Amino acid sequence: MSWSWRFETATGALVDPGEVGGAEFSAQGDAESWLGEVWRDLADRGVGQVYLLEDGREVYGPMSLSSAE
Repeated sequence: MSWSWRFETATGALVDPGEVGGAEFSAQGDAESWLGEVWRDLADRGVGQVYLLEDGREVYGPMSLSSAE
């Protein structure tokens, strides 16, 4: 199994994973932990929401990266 994130702007436009440091993971927990560590950086690079994918199949999302400040 391969887990990855699909990155989008707040308006739903796709963001190239290569432009924001996207990666593939062997476990869901690893993918979620990674996102927890880098979400602020992704938001600073224009990512507004993400979807978790398992082997290309959408598992959940969209999940907003905007802070609740």
